[in-house]
Amino acid sequence: MVDKLRNVALVAHNGAGKTSLAEAILFKTGVTNRIGKVEDGNTAMDFEPEEIKRGSSISTGLHQFTWQKHTITLLDTPGDQNFFTDTRLCMEAADGAVVVVDAVDGVRFQTEQAWDFAAEFDIPCVIFINKMEKERADFTKAFEDTLTSFGSPKPIKVQLPIGAQADFKGVVDLVSMKACIFENGEMTITDIPADMQDEAETERESLIENAAEADDELIERYLEGEEISDEEIKAALRKGVITRTFVPVLCGSAVSSTALEPLMDFLISAMPSPLDRKGKKAINAKGEEVEIAPDPDAPFSAFVFKTIADPYAGRLSLFRVVSGKLGGDGTFYNSGKQNKERFSQLLTVLGKEQKPAKEARTGAIAAVAKLKDTTTGDTLCDDADKVQFKCAQPLPTLISFAVSAKKQGDEDKVFSSLNKLLEEDPGLILDRNSQTKEILLSGRGQVHIEVVLEKVKRKFNVEVALNTPKIPYQETIKKKVRVQGRHKKQTGGHGQFGDCWVQIEPKPRGEGFEFVDAIVGGAIPKTYIPAVEKGIIEASERGVLAGFPCVDFKATLDDGSFHAVDSSEMAFKIAGSLAFKKAVEQAGPVLLEPIMNVTVMTPEDFMGDIMGDLNSRRGRVMGMDSEGKYQIIKAQVPLAEFQTYAPDLRSMTGGRGTYAMEFSHYEEVPAQLAEKVIEAVNKEKES
Repeated sequence: MVDKLRNVALVAHNGAGKTSLAEAILFKTGVTNRIGKVEDGNTAMDFEPEEIKRGSSISTGLHQFTWQKHTITLLDTPGDQNFFTDTRLCMEAADGAVVVVDAVDGVRFQTEQAWDFAAEFDIPCVIFINKMEKERADFTKAFEDTLTSFGSPKPIKVQLPIGAQADFKGVVDLVSMKACIFENGEMTITDIPADMQDEAETERESLIENAAEADDELIERYLEGEEISDEEIKAALRKGVITRTFVPVLCGSAVSSTALEPLMDFLISAMPSPLDRKGKKAINAKGEEVEIAPDPDAPFSAFVFKTIADPYAGRLSLFRVVSGKLGGDGTFYNSGKQNKERFSQLLTVLGKEQKPAKEARTGAIAAVAKLKDTTTGDTLCDDADKVQFKCAQPLPTLISFAVSAKKQGDEDKVFSSLNKLLEEDPGLILDRNSQTKEILLSGRGQVHIEVVLEKVKRKFNVEVALNTPKIPYQETIKKKVRVQGRHKKQTGGHGQFGDCWVQIEPKPRGEGFEFVDAIVGGAIPKTYIPAVEKGIIEASERGVLAGFPCVDFKATLDDGSFHAVDSSEMAFKIAGSLAFKKAVEQAGPVLLEPIMNVTVMTPEDFMGDIMGDLNSRRGRVMGMDSEGKYQIIKAQVPLAEFQTYAPDLRSMTGGRGTYAMEFSHYEEVPAQLAEKVIEAVNKEKES
């Protein structure tokens, strides 16, 4: 039954205890026979060797459990910004999110970002204040932190902790006004401790006021002083959660398995089933925007939110069914690739294992293996009712490295292996810089890239070297000059002769190369003129300062001479090349560097540090704006100064700042810096 399904993402900053919470729930519900520990590397959710080594999630883990006759799929998402593209893409497959907050550290940046994703995808949330057993745990402080950090929809208390730190032993349920006491993993429901009675009654009043906001009729009755029943409060809570009017706050401890039952009960009573969600926007076969409702009787439609690349088992595609149902085998249409895909077995993902499934109904999360062309973001649908969903886009990449094979002869294997991992991780970009001839791998951070290379070595047995990418400098000229390019060589038999006069002058930045044929009276035969142009173009690809391409100049061929026997296309090509080199040396050659448009998003506290840092990087601030609690700085900065910005920004802002950049234009490098660049390039050539 679809109304008995819950798809819940666990989201938070790294270290808040998402995986520990998932492990405790799986053990509590009998799915596993022991509680896995992150520090022991034996959790059901984090099983990749790279996750075990780092002690944190780098990829979303999925598992299922049954509670109160409901089937709940947990999506344990990464909390490290390096792997947050996976969090973003997988959250779209969930119907609700448990936002885990550390009772000691409070709300941290990635938790705020996950909260923003939930708003973007219209996902109802519940907050779980975890680690209540820890020294310095403070429920009140953590709750107040959610109020200031999250804003809308507003967090509201539905529980109070009984005790704190080492004395934490349970919670007061403000709906039933009962205490849930936990001892040796067992829950006992009893009366509220006498010393908490007044506080509990005050907080219950506040809860009823907040819950009534989701129901106009209820708020009228409440304001008239009528008694509101527990069932009415529960119904109002469910309505308020689903409509994102407010976010209930619960608390507990994953490590000591305290207050997990009330959390699981709440997921069933207050969180939406797939039927409670709004339709998902799509484009139909006519190109019209439509909304696909979560209707079990409608044609089948689904979207792929995650891909796992396995060198032996092949590609595993995880998808969320939006409407209709899918049988255990058969075919479906892939709208993105515009072809049919056949599958032989439907699977349910349970940690690192998969079990066969008979069908996948509306709202189900399922997987199929070895699809030929399907990748993350693709829409799967009925061939007779084609639609294409608008899916979440990966987060922008922040850092790039030049990659090369450590072992000679492995170059092709490096490229093909990385391409396979791109299917698994859409947050990566693999590109080749045509100017520097380097293969560039871009990701969210250095740790992101390093983990990818560890996977390449483990899965495909290829070792990859990382280097800082070369800056694609260019050269240009500042003066207009006219020179002669003359090539004369006499050997036995035919000689070589080419003679041309070329005028070279600068063009406005970005306008490229222009060749003008101004020969009159046949000074150079028409057949040799393209050879002069070709000689100039080829020579300009290796400029005179440091071998960088020379751009933005006009070359006018206006005179020359030829020899009836010794002239040839090759001779005039060499003459054109000689003319270019001589002209550029006299025309004030300068070095150009790429300038990037940079947008930095930061809390206001760090504005001074960031502005100072941008100035130290030769940046020019172009404007400032604000968005919610963040300040936005727009600047133009040379790429040469910005290649290490990702870790520096993280350090300056405690991980709360983020940025994006794109190419803007080329500008002249200051003379003293240009000298250093030229010197470094020439030294490299010599070595």
